Amino acid sequence: MHYITDDFYSVEKINALVVSVEKIGISEASKIKVSACADYLKHKLNRGNEVIYGINTGFGSMCNTVINNNELEELQVNLVRSHACGAGAKIPIVISKRILLLKAIALCKGYSGVYLETIERILWLYNNNVIPVIYELGSLGASGDLAPLAHMSLPLIGEGEVHYKGEIRAAKEVLKELGVNPIHLHAKEGLALLNGTQFMAAFLSHCVHEGIRIFDAANTVGSLSLDAFLGLKSPFQANVNALRNQKGQIEVARIISDRLEGSALMNEPKEHVQDPYSLRCIPQVHGASKDTLDFCREIIENEINAVTDNPTIFPESDEIISAGNFHGQPLALALDYLAIAIAELGSVSERRTYKLISGERGLPPFLVKNPGLHSGLMIAQYSCASMVSQNKQLCTPASVDTIDSSNGQEDHVSMGANAATKCKRVIENVQNIIGIELLSAAQAIDFRRPLQSSKVNEELLTAFREEVSFIESDRVLSNDIYKSNSFLFK
Repeated sequence: MHYITDDFYSVEKINALVVSVEKIGISEASKIKVSACADYLKHKLNRGNEVIYGINTGFGSMCNTVINNNELEELQVNLVRSHACGAGAKIPIVISKRILLLKAIALCKGYSGVYLETIERILWLYNNNVIPVIYELGSLGASGDLAPLAHMSLPLIGEGEVHYKGEIRAAKEVLKELGVNPIHLHAKEGLALLNGTQFMAAFLSHCVHEGIRIFDAANTVGSLSLDAFLGLKSPFQANVNALRNQKGQIEVARIISDRLEGSALMNEPKEHVQDPYSLRCIPQVHGASKDTLDFCREIIENEINAVTDNPTIFPESDEIISAGNFHGQPLALALDYLAIAIAELGSVSERRTYKLISGERGLPPFLVKNPGLHSGLMIAQYSCASMVSQNKQLCTPASVDTIDSSNGQEDHVSMGANAATKCKRVIENVQNIIGIELLSAAQAIDFRRPLQSSKVNEELLTAFREEVSFIESDRVLSNDIYKSNSFLFK
């Protein structure tokens, strides 16, 4: 059992929790903070007639409409129902589960005024794999991820749909089957559930985690391609890269140099004095993407460990402050930036595949023994080009757009939720693109036999050949692309 505390949650920690079967609970220290905040709010409402946004007022442009105390619970339920306006495709279960976890972590900070039972019910859904059905579209990424988080919240009150045991079912039916009653929302709770950036944060934490894996794979496969194309090692020397003063570049040059240590292919005499940029500039291109990944990691780890609902309650100073911590601008910009950085890893990978199949430097055209009769990897490169082109379209920033909402009260929005779903698609495309480069590089190195690459690369190729055999003649390559992708990213 993992207990939510005030400890720092990293991208790796969140991913490890979500993919494991470990149950999540609330630490005693967090329980004390949550209960103290809820008690403070309850007493605050009981002892005065103070008007507090979202607690005893309407929402958005109706913020000046005061609600009677005997209607506060109805107000919160109405909020959840009315904001459940999601549309489009259902997001993956693993992302929905991540949203539940991130919401629970944020509420456990003890500044939201929710009851302990509400967080415990969120974690009950998480622990029992009763995962809310949430849709891709509907959030403007500004007043929190309102529509997606409303769908996350519906099962708490016995409404909406859930994924359960491989089926999509009415939440009411599943709760009844498991002997659990819906909860009653108290003052502020609906707003605390819906305000927040957990939709965007779930996607960004996932994409940063996968982006790190893509970066590692790009370096691994890039070193194979360099060897297969009889590339030069001198551009990866430490001295020349140190002069640029770019952290990511220096790191990548070291990684590639280390991977190629002892390669007979690398030590072959070379007639050419330069390689194409897609090979020669691997440190500069991959390194820039790594620097972007590091920036995005900092943004999302700050967000994971933050309070992003509104208003924020400070019992110790007797303050309830309505501000804008729900605005998704930091995440929107990071998601757009990350999509561009990962897309570039795919773009340069496709160029290396293109060079490998081009029939240059003693390799057969399209990396097949009898080109003409056989097309070899010709159309695999087409698939790369298709995905690279789509990524260029997906990398148009969402964060530069804004549309007025709520009668102008919410007059600048981040569109970070759209940036989130686009970024995930870029990630998936690039994983396929690098999988195709691996397919090509392995095929090319087999044409260089009996020469060997480095020990670490040869171990990788041996493992790869257990999954994907050498392409002797034309066959359906979709299967090989899938296996190559799975080999790198399983």
